[in-house]
Amino acid sequence: MRICLAVLFTFISWLACCETPDITILERDGVSNEIPLLDNRFRIDHNVDKITLLFFRAPGAPAVVLVRPDGSKIYSIHSVKDEGLEWFDEISYDLIIIDKPMPGPWQVLGQILQDSRVMVLGEIELAVDPLPPLLFRGEMLKVNGRVTNDGKPIDVGYFRDVVTLYVEFVSTNNEQYANFGAGTQSVTEFKDDGRDFDERPLDGIFTGEFRLVFPAGEWQPEFYIETPILKRRVVKDPIIIAEPPFSFELQLADDEEFEHELLIKLNREIVKPETVILQGKILYPNGEEQLFTLNEGERFYRQLQIKNYDWGRYSVQLSAFGENINGREFMASIPDYNFEIERPIEKVPELTKPITPAELLEPPEPVEPEMSTALIVTIVIAGNLLVLLLGWLVIRVFVQNKPLKFSIPLPTSLPFLKKKSKAEDDELVVGEEKSAEAGDTDSGDVLNLSMSDDKL
Repeated sequence: MRICLAVLFTFISWLACCETPDITILERDGVSNEIPLLDNRFRIDHNVDKITLLFFRAPGAPAVVLVRPDGSKIYSIHSVKDEGLEWFDEISYDLIIIDKPMPGPWQVLGQILQDSRVMVLGEIELAVDPLPPLLFRGEMLKVNGRVTNDGKPIDVGYFRDVVTLYVEFVSTNNEQYANFGAGTQSVTEFKDDGRDFDERPLDGIFTGEFRLVFPAGEWQPEFYIETPILKRRVVKDPIIIAEPPFSFELQLADDEEFEHELLIKLNREIVKPETVILQGKILYPNGEEQLFTLNEGERFYRQLQIKNYDWGRYSVQLSAFGENINGREFMASIPDYNFEIERPIEKVPELTKPITPAELLEPPEPVEPEMSTALIVTIVIAGNLLVLLLGWLVIRVFVQNKPLKFSIPLPTSLPFLKKKSKAEDDELVVGEEKSAEAGDTDSGDVLNLSMSDDKL
């Protein structure tokens, strides 16, 4: 007997629901996959060997309770003791798998969403569009995936809400390629919610885009969905991801007045040169940014002029748009091209005479300290003052005929230097006059400095 899989779910009220007073029987050979659920009741046919029920409820609400046809209840805690029962209690839904369910009318108790329906699932399959045969690193790739029920799309919104499509690339560990030993690369995941790269919400098609940013080499793509409801995996044949079909050749400017030139060569065996458009941005060492677009017709190369800002790091970011030789349009981000100009080093003047090892071992001769600026200024000022003083003396003595008088103060404490009285001074003057009249030349030459004892 073929095993039937039944899923209970809810969806938006704008879907028209059929109002039937009778309890609908869950039978695999029914005409429609969607069956209305009335008053939270449904009936299981006696031919069903295994059933999977999915109940969507308000977020945070407690798990639902199932009532068998005989009136007995099943709780989520029973799944631990009952081998024929599996219960997954999630935040917004309950997933219940029952082996050999009791035939007859069943009922569900809980805060399940309105307008509920029952859907009978057959063979669930995952289909993914084939990948292009010619790919290269940095290329943006678009993929479509579908989950079908007996070969037909599942038009149930809430069912697709719990399904996510995952994309992985597994290295084939081929020693001939650079990705040897690279392991598994988890690329992206898709949802049928109309966000990001998905084209339309709830259309049964998982649409997404991802960039091939991992190393070039031989990879095996794998697509899979894995939920408590079902698990499906699709493994594609190995493909080769090549290096980007662009090469670079840099010509540095010889003079500051000229610009650097970056030559971008296209691989004509992979892309059509007449369809390729390059655009990007140049990052200069001084922080300046320059946008550019290169479209030069059928040439197999593109020339990019880069301003010469002397030494520093330059970075060129590139994106390519065009068609490959198979006629498929592509969009790719080429790895950044970076180059750096080293800072110039000041040259040391060369020595005219070579230095011998013996001269290197000799201690350096002491160098006399140079005269400071302050000392030089002091000497100049002192010299100028001395010249001025000598000039003043010459003018006073020879021009003005004025004698120089210097008075040296002497201490008066010594007895022989006491000031004489006026009478003594008069006697001394009279004596000198008499001597002068007598014409005694000898007495004028000798000065008698003797003093009487009574004056001492």
